[in-house]
Amino acid sequence: MAFSKSLLSFTFTISLFITTISLFSFPTSSRITPSHTSLLDVSSSIHQTKQVLNFNPNKNLLESSNNQEKITQHKPFSNSSNSFSILIHPRETLLNEHHKDYKKLVLARLARDSARVNSLTTKLKLSLNNIKKSDLHPTQVELQQEDLSTPVSSGTGQGSGEYFTRLEVGQPAKPYYMVLDTGSDVNWIQCKPCSECYQQTDPIYDPTSSSTYESLTCEAQQCQKLEVSACRSGKCLYQVNYGDGSFTVGEYMTETVSFGSSGSINRVAIGCGHDNEGLFVGAAGLLGLGGGALSLTSQIKASSFSYCLVDRNSDKSSTLEFNSLKPADSVTAPLLRNQKLDTFYYVQITGMSVGGQMVSVPPEIFSVDQTGSGGIIVDSGTAITRLQTQAYNSVRDEFKRLTQNLRLTDGIALFDTCYDLSNLQSVRVPTVSFHFGGDKVWDLPAKNYLIPVDSSGIFCFAFAPTSSALSIIGNVQQQGTRVSFDLANNLVGFSPNKC
Repeated sequence: MAFSKSLLSFTFTISLFITTISLFSFPTSSRITPSHTSLLDVSSSIHQTKQVLNFNPNKNLLESSNNQEKITQHKPFSNSSNSFSILIHPRETLLNEHHKDYKKLVLARLARDSARVNSLTTKLKLSLNNIKKSDLHPTQVELQQEDLSTPVSSGTGQGSGEYFTRLEVGQPAKPYYMVLDTGSDVNWIQCKPCSECYQQTDPIYDPTSSSTYESLTCEAQQCQKLEVSACRSGKCLYQVNYGDGSFTVGEYMTETVSFGSSGSINRVAIGCGHDNEGLFVGAAGLLGLGGGALSLTSQIKASSFSYCLVDRNSDKSSTLEFNSLKPADSVTAPLLRNQKLDTFYYVQITGMSVGGQMVSVPPEIFSVDQTGSGGIIVDSGTAITRLQTQAYNSVRDEFKRLTQNLRLTDGIALFDTCYDLSNLQSVRVPTVSFHFGGDKVWDLPAKNYLIPVDSSGIFCFAFAPTSSALSIIGNVQQQGTRVSFDLANNLVGFSPNKC
């Protein structure tokens, strides 16, 4: 009897050992080493999918206001040599859209993401073809300003803002949540009187209640730099079209923008949006951080800025910082500009690897050609990294080859490579990395490229192909990494775990 129990115990131990090995092993043909793998905490990720549906926006709004005061105890901001910081919040901590389950939330995110990518690629196409957006609808600004009852299609439920930041507008200063966007330049805020304003968390900005509100004239330099503008009674009217069909239109003004107790900046050009279709539900407007002349970074002459995006399934916040030093351990790459479009931040990469092995991707795929086409940008508003189809296929195929020990399942929406990890607590997967010049490598943590799409254990490879020549590094891949834009020295830095 004792012998039988010992045999049973021995058999169980061997079985457990074999099971453990199977969860953390790779095919023998892969030549992968442990240093080229990343641990995915499956159970923690699934737990977060359940928590995010129960976030309490009112509680988070109150906490974020208190935390904002704590982080803004800096010296007053008077010139570009000073640094200051404001909080960044994931969309779900401020908006509870009451999705039935996590899969529905994911599908809503991916739908917004497709609209976002369409907007960016359309913007680039117009620039490359020297087509002004006003050429598409030459009388739209005039029509909308003359008839303020123009109906607006109900796209508001698909608002594409994924990360919000908090700043103050006017004098006396009033706080507003604004969408953080490195893919656009024009700052704007919903503005009374509204012909069409979507639902937002804060009261709508009222220019008559601010002593520092000032209309811009048609001759003003800021007005001349708008892509679409019109003039009425000497006042500058603006319109910004987002390639998915959404727009904001109104009067172009200057206002005081404050960053808590960090200080304030006078005469920042901002759109006073009276008619705003389909964008950024919850936020009061948009904070443009692109490379163009009208972006906030350009207007305040910032030498650098950085942000760290926390996991969108987390209730934590991080910071957007201006004129601060980048972390010493940043992996840096050249910051490139497209002469055809100065908004986007292009990064020079030399290739990608999976499990320590470089994948076969022609280097020209990640380069901007003489026409301004191609290249890869870093964008805060796009969620899922888009790679040209040839590059995507190479990265995906290598990842699949090195994960033959995992159970494949059906794809969903953008994702064609998904796994059923429901029987695992954690698993090691091959590391996906971006490579830059000088043998510099940015290794992504597993949770930034193998993400849950439901609460039952289905995870998908979070990259997607694009037929566009433009590739985009999205915010899922950037989560947990401080991304620094050294504008003075034309460098982009990536520093993990600096939120």
